[in-house]
Amino acid sequence: MDTVPLRRVIAPFFALAGLALLPWTLWLTMSLPSHHETGNWKTVWAGFDLGEAAALIATAAAALRRSPWLGPAAAIAGTLLCVDAWFDITLEAGGKHLLSAVLEAAFVELPLAAICFWVARDVERALERAVRPWRRAVVRALAEPPAPSE
Repeated sequence: MDTVPLRRVIAPFFALAGLALLPWTLWLTMSLPSHHETGNWKTVWAGFDLGEAAALIATAAAALRRSPWLGPAAAIAGTLLCVDAWFDITLEAGGKHLLSAVLEAAFVELPLAAICFWVARDVERALERAVRPWRRAVVRALAEPPAPSE
């Protein structure tokens, strides 16, 4: 499939999805109660942390296998770490554990997220560097006339 038509579809789709999320967020801000209790609190956090652990383990496995999934796995892990820091801090705002949430975000979650994003970015550049000579060699081989057969 040609990438230009694909870009013409994907870019407007995601732009529309992002714009549609703005009034939804405004509606939630105005309609949700300021206080909410749930019986699933432990399940939510345990599930989230398991997902975070799975993303970190997937990143390690992809790195060991030199898998093309290293970049996406690292990006997912970094994103989950940022979300974890965000929720830890915002849910403790004004609470007795705010300082520990900020310290954990500053010294554990956000630095690890930065490393994950660096890995994701570096993998892309490393793949580009690895593909560039190969691409040149293929173009050269295709451009050379075949050797005369004897």
